[in-house]
Amino acid sequence: MNCSAQQMNLSKGNGVHVNGVRISREVIAGEVQQHPSTTPLGAWKAAARALVVRELLVQEASRLGIVAEPIENAGGQRETAEEAVIRTLIAKEVRVPRADIETCRHYYDRNRKRFRSSDIYEAAHILFAADRTCRKLYDDARSRANTVLNALRVQPDRFAAMARAHSACPSAAQGGCLGQIIHGHTTREFEQALVTLEPGCIGGAPFATRYGFHIIRLDRRLAGRELPFDVVSERIAEYLHASVQRRALAQYVARLAGAARVVGIDLMSAEALRVN
Repeated sequence: MNCSAQQMNLSKGNGVHVNGVRISREVIAGEVQQHPSTTPLGAWKAAARALVVRELLVQEASRLGIVAEPIENAGGQRETAEEAVIRTLIAKEVRVPRADIETCRHYYDRNRKRFRSSDIYEAAHILFAADRTCRKLYDDARSRANTVLNALRVQPDRFAAMARAHSACPSAAQGGCLGQIIHGHTTREFEQALVTLEPGCIGGAPFATRYGFHIIRLDRRLAGRELPFDVVSERIAEYLHASVQRRALAQYVARLAGAARVVGIDLMSAEALRVN
């Protein structure tokens, strides 16, 4: 069945079938919200594929006579009976070895840059709030930021006073001081601005973020340190195990799909064979 025919089947409400079991249009529609996409059809097809994969696993668990008791996670959420059966099936049928210490060490040696603590920045800023949807207000905020920045070029020691007088951020009460900042504490744009500054310097131009324009002073930068292997070895082992398990699970589902009669959706793709 070609792509256009699949789309026609879905749009007409024919649903899909897995070994004769129908997954209705209504069930697929209820699953769509779990699969964000740039297009409605993309979300619809992703939802249909996910339901087909689930049905394949449930049918295989039934064939093998697998029975499972639902469990609760750390947050108190309890599995459905279907989720419990699928979890038990995967644990029984998709077994992958844990990465040994040599494998973990090899991965560490090849990816040392990934295993370092975050750089720490101590900085202060003056925020001129601006809404991008209003051109006049946006330009006005940039103009005010440039006016204050020009004044600070002449008298940089007035930064705290200027922050208290002009900043739209709560940090204004502390003279604009933000304390210590690490990756993820601020917006991506703000972090990128910090990287360009030298300690003790005020940025040469206002930096734009989703909140408006910032005059930024970098007070101090503490470079992150490489983390020793012993500290990250367990994290590496978990990562490698999860990576191998995903591939093994995709191969397992591909075998089930190859032996099944699936009508109404193309399941034989890497994207389609993911298990959620």
